[in-house]
Amino acid sequence: MFFPVGNTPRWIIYFIDIFICLFTLVLAYLLRFNFSIPEVEYKTFSIVFPIVIGVRSLTFLIARTYAGIIRYTSTKDAERIFLTITTGSMLFVIANLISYNSWNERYIIPFSIIVIEFMASTFGLIAFRILVKILYFELKNPSREKQYVLIYGAGESGLIAKRTLDRDAGSKYKVLAFIDDDEKKVGKKLEGIRIEHSSKLESILQKESIAHIIISIQGLSKFKVAEITDLCLHYNTKVLNVPPVTKWINGELSFKQIKKVRIEDLLGREPIKLDENKIKQQLQNKVILITGAAGSIGSEIVRQVAHYNPKKILMLDQAESALYELEFELQEKGLNKICETIIGDVRNYARLENVFKTFCPKVVFHAAAYKHVPLMENNPSESIITNVLGTKNTADLASKYGVETFVMISTDKAVNPTNVMGASKRIAEIYTQSLNEKSDTNFITTRFGNVLGSNGSVIPLFKKQIEHGGPITVTHPEVTRFFMTIPEACQLVLEAGAMGRGGEIFVFDMGHSVKIIDLAKKMIRISGLTLGKDIQIVYTGLRPGEKLYEELLTDKENTIPTHHPQIMIGKVQSYSFEEISKEIEDLIALFNKQNNMDIVGKMKKIVPEFKSKNSVYEKLDEY
Repeated sequence: MFFPVGNTPRWIIYFIDIFICLFTLVLAYLLRFNFSIPEVEYKTFSIVFPIVIGVRSLTFLIARTYAGIIRYTSTKDAERIFLTITTGSMLFVIANLISYNSWNERYIIPFSIIVIEFMASTFGLIAFRILVKILYFELKNPSREKQYVLIYGAGESGLIAKRTLDRDAGSKYKVLAFIDDDEKKVGKKLEGIRIEHSSKLESILQKESIAHIIISIQGLSKFKVAEITDLCLHYNTKVLNVPPVTKWINGELSFKQIKKVRIEDLLGREPIKLDENKIKQQLQNKVILITGAAGSIGSEIVRQVAHYNPKKILMLDQAESALYELEFELQEKGLNKICETIIGDVRNYARLENVFKTFCPKVVFHAAAYKHVPLMENNPSESIITNVLGTKNTADLASKYGVETFVMISTDKAVNPTNVMGASKRIAEIYTQSLNEKSDTNFITTRFGNVLGSNGSVIPLFKKQIEHGGPITVTHPEVTRFFMTIPEACQLVLEAGAMGRGGEIFVFDMGHSVKIIDLAKKMIRISGLTLGKDIQIVYTGLRPGEKLYEELLTDKENTIPTHHPQIMIGKVQSYSFEEISKEIEDLIALFNKQNNMDIVGKMKKIVPEFKSKNSVYEKLDEY
């Protein structure tokens, strides 16, 4: 069937196209002969008109120019019409050449008529479709009812964003202007839309009611994105982001893929430059063990390590469901052949030893740990049995079975700890550092702050509270935290692991600390809500063991730079392995007594700088 059923029958479009060609043919004759067609030309009409209309009709059928939905006419449709008309006109030229050489040296159709008819038909068919498209969208949603949109970036990606908007959401939005940093583009027009300099963005936002600004530039700096977002949020303009080309569906951008800017996009930093060769040298064709592999950090380390062609990745975790989900994800990516899923607990020495004995890993990333401050404050025995004993088991076995590099994931809460969780991680740091002095394994510690989007972190909590209409809970109006994205943290872990020689505590540049209340307010505005009207913020008070401010280094420490600008080495106090080993064994032995005060008291003896805050253990600091 030539004409499938649509909103407008296809046969109507087909005959309109033929009528346009008929009209343009008559117009070509009138223009060619100055609106006074000689009588001799009338005699050829009986030949010319059937040939032209017949060829046009046939080529339209073959190319299916009538099949497109007129109101969604695009450059592809215009291209198809141009090629179809060109093909028909070439057939007229061939027919003329055949006629000239075999029929009294005469042309069937004058070449001037062919040229004029070609141009007029092309213009007429495309103009008809554009006119219908404009009328349809204007009648459906008049311009005065459309919302204004700005597009940041007047390059190819900006043009693609504009065409996507016209195609998918043209009835709702109208592009008011392109915004660009390039002075040379200012004042020019792109598809009829004026290009303005970025310095005029605020004045445009003041004068016009702008619904959205679409950031189309790929790889725009995080600082610039944050600057644009802060400005737009002040004027209640939503900020959208064009995704990377790799995420476009079948190589084509759709409006639904243009998403709101996420808070993670604003808190991240510039792309981290890694020493790819050094990391590859360390990981390629080796067996890598990752403990806590199903967690936020562990799973991302798995993903990143997989890029360096390891011989095998051992994913060890006691969280069955989360580990299954990670295994399924890797299977979809075709990485399941190099990944071994191991259900196991770092607290179980026998189970852990079997893993080391069976697979002989050469590099260990130790990410298994309990991390939630309030939970560990109430359960110190679990904190020491996992964060201390679990680390001790893994480190001892790494040394026993000839692991080359052991990288421990620590936290900024280990610095001058005010809670059980931070103190337990500091004790684990001390043990691995002291073990480094008597082992052939290089023991390295990496220390960083809060990770954006990790399980139980503040951003997923705020998102959930916003979705439920609030209130958003903040512990204290002055509380601040350092933030880093999960991929950034893991990239720096790999880099530190590759550069470390053993015994170092690597401290990452976390940027500027962020006020949690400011973070909450920004997330509210990004969500399109108004604080105090649509949603409230409630202060709940500092939780047990919680600090107002986090630190990355203690007073006794200082840092020395490395070749990587975002990684420093913290110079820390050294400990005797024999002494610290005895102290830790005594601490672990207290687990069986299940006396929280005794356990925390022992932790404070091992880490004298551990001073409890907002906790029942504060009384232990009085002695």
